[in-house]
Amino acid sequence: MNRLLVLQSDFGLGDGAVSAMYGVALSVNPDLTISNLTHEIPPFHIWEASYRLLQTVPYWPIGTVFVSVVDPGVGSKRKSVIAKLTTGQFVITPDNGTLTHLLKVVGVTEVRELDETKNRLPYSSESYTFHGRDVYAFTGARVASGLISFEGLGRPINPNNLVQLQVDEATLSKDSVIGRIDILDIRFGNVWTNISRGLFKQTGIVYGDLVEVMIKHGNTVIYQQTVCFGRSFADATLSQDVLYVNSLDYVAIGTNQRSFAEVYKVDTGSDWMITLRLSD
Repeated sequence: MNRLLVLQSDFGLGDGAVSAMYGVALSVNPDLTISNLTHEIPPFHIWEASYRLLQTVPYWPIGTVFVSVVDPGVGSKRKSVIAKLTTGQFVITPDNGTLTHLLKVVGVTEVRELDETKNRLPYSSESYTFHGRDVYAFTGARVASGLISFEGLGRPINPNNLVQLQVDEATLSKDSVIGRIDILDIRFGNVWTNISRGLFKQTGIVYGDLVEVMIKHGNTVIYQQTVCFGRSFADATLSQDVLYVNSLDYVAIGTNQRSFAEVYKVDTGSDWMITLRLSD
């Protein structure tokens, strides 16, 4: 293994939870390199945890071990798993939907169910509420250090049997494409959709075209304007909106040097829909 361990959680950095995970991992092997994906996932927000893994995991070296702990079912009968991706990284996480986007977009070759009676911090068997420290950080460190093999972690399970969140596909009609707002580019307030660049290209829209954009929350129209499709924010003037393809190859919309999400009060979820149509 390459001794790279990357942690994600909804714990925040306001207390010692993340530090405790670091301590456990470094006690297993002080030569590990530990990085944070993020610890600012909104509490219990499995969807966002799933998407942030998609945003990050494929860009790390083969053999990197990720630990993702957004676990509202901690202490219940939900399974703990380790997945091996087609790109060669490993993810240790509760089986609660966190692997949804990686399964759909990247691909999972093998999954093992963690035997929690064996793969946990010594003397922690009576601790039921901090599996991030006692099970996941401990096991992730052992895997990243090569102290235990993937096959030795537990019984194999079919990747198709993992819990998956509902992922709706964007759809193409004669003159428009309809998708959903999947996630926000939080710091800058840009809005990322589930409309892939490939699907969007089928509309015939090219860089420089004006596009009619409508965003609805349920049945309420939140935003309806004509926006230029550009390569980057350099194609928009200050405070002007622009449609573009983001770093994950999906269509996004933002405002040059302002937060689109904040200005227009846009959020994410299955009831936030976006329609794109070439302007007449």
